[in-house]
Amino acid sequence: MPAEASTSRPPSPPLTERQEARRRRILHASAQLAGRGGFDAVQMREVAESSQVALGTLYRYFPSKVHLLVATMQDQLERMHGTLRRKPPAGDTAAERVAETLMRAFRALQREPHLADAMVRALTFADRSVSPEVDQVSRQTTAIILDAMGLDDPSPEQLSAVRVIEHTWHSALITWLSGRASIAQVKIDIETACRLIDLTVPQE
Repeated sequence: MPAEASTSRPPSPPLTERQEARRRRILHASAQLAGRGGFDAVQMREVAESSQVALGTLYRYFPSKVHLLVATMQDQLERMHGTLRRKPPAGDTAAERVAETLMRAFRALQREPHLADAMVRALTFADRSVSPEVDQVSRQTTAIILDAMGLDDPSPEQLSAVRVIEHTWHSALITWLSGRASIAQVKIDIETACRLIDLTVPQE
């Protein structure tokens, strides 16, 4: 969005192999700490020590804990995407495949509720300074859904349906984490949102 362009950080140059390895150690440490104790357990000094980087170096990669945890979510989604590509969903329609995909992703997060809570809280707290990281999470989620739909070149209507499905999935995570929705209710809500795909994709 143009209005946010001036508040976003400029694109970073590509990381060297060594820098990428360091970034991966940081994200791994973040996920481990969050998995053990949730949002409050992720302290930047502990992340630096665990990933064997200087605290100042950590802040150059991630200016705050919220930046770090949103990037951790993008990394977790990227890993899920790889798993989903190796074992694609088996539904007969695009809507069924997307619903199965999102429930598999949900169950992966369900296995680590402290980590899921930390990442979702970070997304909720994110302000405009975290826009690049939040955009990466959104792009990764979109890519997962489009893969399940079997689309390379979605129409504007299809992208609009994907956005609504993303919002529903994110909201379902929040309501489940806060104890206000059961897994069964989450499944119903996700399947209901995925029916929007039937309005935008030719029947198979």
